[in-house]
This record gives sequence, structure tokens and C-alpha cells, in this order.
Amino acid sequence: MPELPEVETTKRGLEPLIVNQRIEQVHLYRDNLRWEIPKHLPRTLAHQTVNGIERRGKYLLIRFGVGTLIIHLGMSGSIKVVDNEIALKKHDHFELTFTNGKRMRLNDPRRFGAVLFTENNTHPLLDNLGVEPLEVVFNEEYLYGKSRKKQQNIKAFIMDSKVVVGVGNIYACESLFRAGINPERKAGSISKKRYVLLTQCIKNILTQAIKAGGTTLQDFFAVDGKPGYFSQTLSVYGRENENCTQCNGKIARIVQNQRSSFYCKGCQK
Repeated sequence: MPELPEVETTKRGLEPLIVNQRIEQVHLYRDNLRWEIPKHLPRTLAHQTVNGIERRGKYLLIRFGVGTLIIHLGMSGSIKVVDNEIALKKHDHFELTFTNGKRMRLNDPRRFGAVLFTENNTHPLLDNLGVEPLEVVFNEEYLYGKSRKKQQNIKAFIMDSKVVVGVGNIYACESLFRAGINPERKAGSISKKRYVLLTQCIKNILTQAIKAGGTTLQDFFAVDGKPGYFSQTLSVYGRENENCTQCNGKIARIVQNQRSSFYCKGCQK
């Protein structure tokens, strides 16, 4: 599933290609993805100019004078900007055609993504999101304070989008490994000193992943068609029974909250 680094990579790739560009047409090639795609989009966005593009958690926010187009990449989505003459590919479900001869296409094989719209820049999916992990407000004081009396495991805690957005499964596993914290520990039992380290590890992991263009394990590709290269530096994720990079132990896999967790029993206490 595309996580924060993949969505940020997509945003940065789209920005120079679509901002200040004028829409000629909007094409809906199916009625729904995870939710129904608003049928009014071809009428509402025709002849509108893209004023900007932002990321909030795992959501892309494309700003117009009439409102905001909200796009989520789901489990397998990716966006490309192509020339007019490039034929549609299988699973291309949504398209913006610009007056400069370019087309922005959302491809989503599993159809768990979303294309939504809001006129007032608010939406129920956005209103209750937690802080951004790369902003100053996300620090050890914030994370430690939120963790008090929490009985849930630490991995589920840092993946809770109401606490902090965008720390998906891959980056949660990697951050906990670097911080030396067992993913099964209760969030409320971890000391403030350990939260200092964990907060910094989350920031460092996400920053490094963005610089590498995200992580491509199967489906994700950036706007220019390139895969994300952070997968080449993963320490634990997807490495079950392989040697730990820091000790003589083996990487283990357990299932937590219906997701695989990878960790080193020797390094993560």
C-alpha cells in the first residue's frame, strides 16, 4: 500500500506538471473505486485551473478555485502524467485532460483508492487526522503524552492516523527496529527516553524513504514511471528468517492487527 513517502513522492512529481495548468475535460472510466466518484466532476472542473497540490497524510489534495479534489491511492494506485496520444491502460479509472496536451491518469488495479471532492476544503476523511510526522509539532513530548495509559501495542499506536498520519506498516516496522523497541510492547509502558529515540527514527526513516522515491514492493511507481528505491535498504520488513543486519539473530514475523510485523528478537526488547 502506498504510504506517506510514496504519496509525497507522487505529490512532488505532479507539482511541476499540473500546477497552473487548465483543465479541458474530466473523464470517469468507472462509477466508483472504494467509494462512488462524484458524477459532477466533469462539469465542475471543466475549464478550472489547478492552483496547487498538497498532501495530508496519505491523501493528495488538488486545489481549485471551486474546491478541492481528494485522491487516495488505496492499496495499488499510482498516477502518471502522459501525452494526449498515449492510449489508456488497463485499470486507468480517472483522468484529467489539460489544455497543454497532457493527461493525468489514476491507475488502480485493486480499486481501493478514492476520488472525492469538497467545496469548502474540509472532509470527514480529513477532519480527524493526527499530526504530520515531519512537522515540528510531532516530537517526543507529543508522542509520549498521547501514549499514556494506552494498552494497544506500540506498532498499532504509531500507525493510528488519529495520532500521527502516514506511518504505515513498512515504516512502522523499520522505525521500531532502529529504535530497538519490540512491536508487541504496550504503548503506555514505554519510557519517555525511548520515545525520544522513536520519534527521531520515524522522522529519519520517512525522510530517507522520500529521498529514495518511496518503496516499491509490487505496485507503486512514481509519476515518471520509476520505482521507489527504499526497498533496497529495508532492515526488517519482508525479511523473515533472514539474518539481522545488526546481530547474529534472524528476522521474525508475527501478525498484529491483521498485518505482518517484522522484527529482530535480539535487537528489539
